[in-house]
Amino acid sequence: MRVTIFGATGLLGKALVRQWTDDDVSGLGFRDADIRNPKQISNVLEKTRPDWIVLAAAYTDVDGCEGNPEHAFDVNCHGAINVAHAAKQFASRLLFLSTDYVFDGANNHPYETNDPRAPLNVYGRSKAEAEVQISQVLPECCILRTSWLFGKDGKCFPETILKLAASQPAIDVVDDQRGSPTYTVDLARTIIQLCRSDAKGIVHATNRGDCSWFEFAREIVADTRLNTMVRPSTSEHFVRPARRPTYSVLSGKSLEKQGIEMPRWQDALRRYLLERNSVS
Repeated sequence: MRVTIFGATGLLGKALVRQWTDDDVSGLGFRDADIRNPKQISNVLEKTRPDWIVLAAAYTDVDGCEGNPEHAFDVNCHGAINVAHAAKQFASRLLFLSTDYVFDGANNHPYETNDPRAPLNVYGRSKAEAEVQISQVLPECCILRTSWLFGKDGKCFPETILKLAASQPAIDVVDDQRGSPTYTVDLARTIIQLCRSDAKGIVHATNRGDCSWFEFAREIVADTRLNTMVRPSTSEHFVRPARRPTYSVLSGKSLEKQGIEMPRWQDALRRYLLERNSVS
């Protein structure tokens, strides 16, 4: 199987390239192809002729998106649609990475794939609109929503907490936002399985279980045996440009239908910490 990954230099993309060893994989970064430029997309696909395209390229700075909505939509929506049109041109299947932020957080139970989109911020709106338009171009595409990504290849929540804990006796972390942490290694393996099984439609994929950011931080500090005190706080004490959903847990039912079960987030965190220590 021939696979082309857009966004191969990002947090998830690097994990995908490392994990995807048994197929013919082409990993492309921004310098290889700017997805805002249809001609550049066509040029690379003319060379790679993929069976599957994985679109992991995105502008993921949620607060940055709020301050620059035009750029957010250029990349996350219009760029994604460019890739969808190119996939149709070259008869390639497409897996598009989306987000839990397409929901408003008003639920008190995990979001199903058919729950209505109601994003609270520009990043979520850019992804939600991309989902709609990509599905119109490619009805057989696979839209993969995930949440709270962490991994060793870039900026992520555990890395931030560990840096803070190494220099401060106590840290305050919000306890009123709930979701499911997702390890890039586990998500990459899931994406590979989905492509090999010709998945289509919307799929939710996160590590199993859920927590608040405070609970996540407390587990990080406990697992690394640091003496830093982790204290619960509220979002009103950490005002940010973009609103976040208070509850964005994604249901695992759609992934179970694909015959896939991801490990629990606590197990994923421990493996991440081992991986991080082995390369530090």
